[in-house]
Amino acid sequence: MMKTRIWRGFLLSLFAIVVTLAGVVAVSADGAEPNVDRMAMVKEKNGGEAIETSAGLRTGGIAATRAPLSADDLRDLTLYAGGMPFGVRFMTDGVTVVGFCDVDCDGGKRNPAAEAGLRIGDVILRADGETLDGASSLTDRIEAGAGRELTLLCRRGKNEFEVRLKPAWSASENRYKTGIWVRDSGAGIGTVTFILPETGAFAGLGHGICDAETGEPLAIRRGTVSDVTISSVVKGTQGNPGELKGYFNAGKVGALLGNTSCGVWGVYSEVPEVSGEPIRVALRDEIREGDATILCTLANNAAEEYTVRLSLINREADGPKCFTVTVTDPRLLEQTGGIVQGMSGSPIIQNGKLVGAVTHVLVNDPTTGYGIFLENMLARMPALVD
Repeated sequence: MMKTRIWRGFLLSLFAIVVTLAGVVAVSADGAEPNVDRMAMVKEKNGGEAIETSAGLRTGGIAATRAPLSADDLRDLTLYAGGMPFGVRFMTDGVTVVGFCDVDCDGGKRNPAAEAGLRIGDVILRADGETLDGASSLTDRIEAGAGRELTLLCRRGKNEFEVRLKPAWSASENRYKTGIWVRDSGAGIGTVTFILPETGAFAGLGHGICDAETGEPLAIRRGTVSDVTISSVVKGTQGNPGELKGYFNAGKVGALLGNTSCGVWGVYSEVPEVSGEPIRVALRDEIREGDATILCTLANNAAEEYTVRLSLINREADGPKCFTVTVTDPRLLEQTGGIVQGMSGSPIIQNGKLVGAVTHVLVNDPTTGYGIFLENMLARMPALVD
């Protein structure tokens, strides 16, 4: 039963990735007009950027800068519970191959990139020894080379390798082309789990940002944080996960600093207004099966508390799936059908302590999903408390 639930949860996690990388532009590395990635729609609204997306961002990445927190550190730690949405825009480390487009040569169609051994999901880090700042950097090198062979340093999974790529002359377009589409940026909406009162540092999501095609963690070079307005809720049903839809408000309110398998973290420019007082963190051994509450923001754009039930606690878990979360609150069931994409990171409170965050929902049962120990989030983000 547990294995079946994990598999279903994984399927939804992949769906969340697809719709989360909103507003990503897949640019031809050969300098053609941009092709809007159809993973999500992006449009202007109220001076901000309307992103019809879910909030399940996944990432792997920037390492913490101090030793993991001890149990004593956690017992003494008090945090503001979040529950409010936030938006991130980020630039990736290198450019990611997201598609191929054959080159129309005199002798027929060819694809130099595929012939060189590149695959969808490969990350191109350098060209002829020079770090790529984005898709335009690769385009400039192709155009300046006038058909000269390029040496590309790439990463596939955890392995780095080199390929030699010689652009082909396109007779129809009168220029050299490599035959790939690449992505160098992304955006999405998530939910804040907690905020440190003294510094404005925060964490959210409870899981990371991974590539939509490969599921591999994205290496993020830099990112900005914006406030978000939730505009509507798509109710989840069996086999059809729901989602929160919203748009980025104008301006930036902080920076994204770290990306891990157990959530993302950053810092606000100013500590936002939060209702209530800071509360203590619960260690994994303190969490009990039974009633709890979560904080999340729906279309009324105010963080509210809803009842849930925790069960199947795996105290040995060190990732984002540590226990099951079942929605029991009639108000939340009426509005969302249970857990929907966009609620990733919603803080979980039990017996007056912050115990973790919502991370996933089961495709075939939207009333139930998974939660992560707050202890696991903090273990990946010890620099937050410095």
